[in-house]
Amino acid sequence: MWGRKKKATAAARHILVADEAQCAALKAEIEAGADFATLAEEHSTCPSGKKGGDLGTFRERQMVKEFNDVVFTDELHKVHGPIKTQFGYHLIEITERNKP
Repeated sequence: MWGRKKKATAAARHILVADEAQCAALKAEIEAGADFATLAEEHSTCPSGKKGGDLGTFRERQMVKEFNDVVFTDELHKVHGPIKTQFGYHLIEITERNKP
């Protein structure tokens, strides 16, 4: 264990869709009071949608750069996006972050 730097960890949930307009529309629904988890179950193309978009806990730089940059720098408990990655457009809610 000597010399090994511990990486920060975070927990987040997300909704992944193919279209930026749909992503923005879902964000507007959430901001108007819709339940994030319900929308994730109904619309997300990621398998995590079945769990309300929950990705669990992961290490810094474990996700693609665009996703990582949001999760490890932006405000907790706020819906961020649309965030474009190679997979499509994401809405991301950071639920927890731990810096070593």
